[in-house]
Amino acid sequence: MFERILIVDDDDALRESLALVLSSEGYELVSAANGEEALECIDEAPVDVILCDLRMPGLDGFDLIPQLGRKLPGSPVILMSAHGTSDLAIEAMRRGAYDYLAKPFQPSEVLLTLRKTQEREKLRRANHLLQRDVDRALGDRPIVAASESMIELLELLERTAAFKTTALLTGESGTGKEVLARAIHSQSPRRDEPFVAVNCGAIPEQLLESELFGHTKGAFTGANRARRGLFAEAERGSIFLDEIGELPPPLQVKLLRVLQEEEIRPVGDSKSRRIDVRVIAATARDLEQEIKTGHFREDLYYRLNVVRLHVPSLRERKQDIPLLVDHFLSRFRESLGKPVRAIADDALERLANYRWPGNVRELENVIERAVILTDSERITLKQLPSNIVDAHHEMAATPDGDFSLRRARRAFEAKLIQRALRATEGNRTHAAKLLEISHRALLYKIKEYEIRD
Repeated sequence: MFERILIVDDDDALRESLALVLSSEGYELVSAANGEEALECIDEAPVDVILCDLRMPGLDGFDLIPQLGRKLPGSPVILMSAHGTSDLAIEAMRRGAYDYLAKPFQPSEVLLTLRKTQEREKLRRANHLLQRDVDRALGDRPIVAASESMIELLELLERTAAFKTTALLTGESGTGKEVLARAIHSQSPRRDEPFVAVNCGAIPEQLLESELFGHTKGAFTGANRARRGLFAEAERGSIFLDEIGELPPPLQVKLLRVLQEEEIRPVGDSKSRRIDVRVIAATARDLEQEIKTGHFREDLYYRLNVVRLHVPSLRERKQDIPLLVDHFLSRFRESLGKPVRAIADDALERLANYRWPGNVRELENVIERAVILTDSERITLKQLPSNIVDAHHEMAATPDGDFSLRRARRAFEAKLIQRALRATEGNRTHAAKLLEISHRALLYKIKEYEIRD
């Protein structure tokens, strides 16, 4: 994760020897002879970690720590001193240093300290991103599905998750593409690393390149200091590029290079930096049509479209509506503190017959509104929006026209049990553990649903 290291020391020989050791390990080095030079260096380009002498003319290490923290938050500082005592080490840590090295030290000590710092920093950043996104985490947005199309999609998602392969999620707005992107990440070997989401259509074009790849100081008007981009934040994890069809043509070229070369170049920088990031993209647009009109690069499309996951619209998966309604009722009953436990049959029928142009997101909003408006334990037609109540679409004479919560739950359980049995090659004991039910309960349900191994 660390690539660029700043060495701050007034001893020329020490700087040169450290540079020699660290460059042989693949690190990029920046050097400064005093605190003032160090501040100038990090204004020019960001660094990942700072090795700083404690005793220097002008700004010493203790004076420098808070200024480095303000200019480059998140980059750890390791203090070095020839006057090593336990009290000094404790004081260094109290003032914000990540670690302390007593001179003279062996090259192996420096490398070990860097590796330990890197591991701690990785955990800190991952925890920061987790806290930032906690309200949108997968655990708060479980995937609720019983329809055949969604079950097939989830099975493909599980097979895709294990690999670094670029994935492209397509489907209408509001179908839950970001939830599925998070599911890919959470089921992948990268699950403990950052997941960074960015909406390519929500950031002004002139700022998007800097947002994605970072910039150096003075790269453009207002760039008063260097900053990392979102790709750097997602190092070793996954980046989700939502609304990829909105990406301007110049940035399509740069993204193609990132996918081909696995390196990024911050705006204003003369050097590229290697990255290890899985890219998951999503779009509500027809990218093949965008290619024909010249709005999207064909070569980028094929780079993104290695594994395509098409998310069906809610009107194409009406069998899921009763389950989704039940799920949202449970969530908002808890979050809003209201004892709403059911929905009237005629109200559920209207929800099932509605065409849902806003898909799952619109259904979620409708249920939240209904829970807020109701004064009883049941949602009725009175709490539904007039456009849904007044909509009269003919019910399909297919299984998707069946809106029984009981039958939908039974169908969902049966499909889940079948998947667990396939995953365990028919081992019912292991399948019961996957399903988090007792072995006896599984045997009962297999008999009840007439499931064959």
